[in-house]
Amino acid sequence: MKIVQSTGKRKEAIARAVFKEGKGRVRVNHVPLPLIRPEIARLKIMEPLILAGDIPDKVDIAIDAKGGGFMGQADAIRMAVARGLVKWTQDMDLREIYLDYDRTMLKGDFRRTEPHKPNASSKGPRAKKQKSYR
Repeated sequence: MKIVQSTGKRKEAIARAVFKEGKGRVRVNHVPLPLIRPEIARLKIMEPLILAGDIPDKVDIAIDAKGGGFMGQADAIRMAVARGLVKWTQDMDLREIYLDYDRTMLKGDFRRTEPHKPNASSKGPRAKKQKSYR
């Protein structure tokens, strides 16, 4: 039996997907994909499945997501699913389809929050105390 694992990350969210031969069932944290709420997150997760055509109908996908918010998790899941389907099929055409549609499906978004600076009185990385004398 063929099993493929893939991971996806977005900000603080991490998703791990396990692909097995099956009937096209997709479960996120033990919840079937059609029951995922909010709808915008579910649609984001479904993008790689829709672009892949009928390939996902032969694969069961179990996804474990943790950390971050629901939208960061959705992006991490989306990346894990896309990477896993490319690994499962070994199809470079599918990889090109994903890269043409949205590069972040296979390659991560490197942006992170900037660290806070000293003397900023906990306002953030740029704010400094202002003086009004002299």
